[in-house]
Amino acid sequence: MLGTGTSYGVPMIGCDCHVCQSTDPRDHRSRPSVLIDLPQPDGSGHARAGSPVATAVRRVLIDTSSDLRAQALTFDIRRLDAILFTHSHADHILGLDEVRRFNRLQKEAIPCYSDARTKTDLRRTFAYIFDENLPKGGGIPKIMLNEILGPFSLGAADIVPVPLMHGPRPILGFRIGTFAYLTDCSEIPDSSWPLLEGVRTLVLDALRDRPHTTHFSVTEAIEAAARIGADRTYFTHISHELGHVETNARLPRGVELAYDGLVLEVDD
Repeated sequence: MLGTGTSYGVPMIGCDCHVCQSTDPRDHRSRPSVLIDLPQPDGSGHARAGSPVATAVRRVLIDTSSDLRAQALTFDIRRLDAILFTHSHADHILGLDEVRRFNRLQKEAIPCYSDARTKTDLRRTFAYIFDENLPKGGGIPKIMLNEILGPFSLGAADIVPVPLMHGPRPILGFRIGTFAYLTDCSEIPDSSWPLLEGVRTLVLDALRDRPHTTHFSVTEAIEAAARIGADRTYFTHISHELGHVETNARLPRGVELAYDGLVLEVDD
């Protein structure tokens, strides 16, 4: 978990609440993103040096948050093999320019995957990346933008897009094996519930206790988590209204707040 906060981040600028002033590092939340280390064809979580597996897709980033540079430095991220986008709101895409550093390290373009609307928004927001009249030097990210039309594969993993509603806007969550990542959602459509059957590790949006028009409240997230029935559920996209320790103390068994730097081992 690279980032587990809202679009404002926590602490928020100019806020003196007890969570924003907290010294607990789990109350410091950058913008939402997750890095997934995929299993390799040899059954391990790592590629064997000197073998064809070493060039296989291994590290998949979900969303290029506006804090991507700081996250990469904090967690020593040196390679990205693919990027998935949930949607095109600023806190989920504005770190895309940082990809140019990974291009230089890897000496290759990085494939990116999104729905049609996000693809259009990325081309507009980052028009310089796609402008054929500009010189393609080291200052411009090199990406290959692909539209998600259904389930697809990355390396040894099958990626299942899970349609969600973020207020009135359709966006995507993602399922990989028994793991599902559903951030920024206020509703799970009827057609998406079957896609979540058998999920054992769930990361789910839970903004705050009070209702919100585009995000699950804690109560709504608890209800959704109970219906999905995962062995363990972690809430993300958390506002400064939820302190880590006090909120966890009142959550049901098997449900807790995620935090920046949390590492989840998923056994399929």
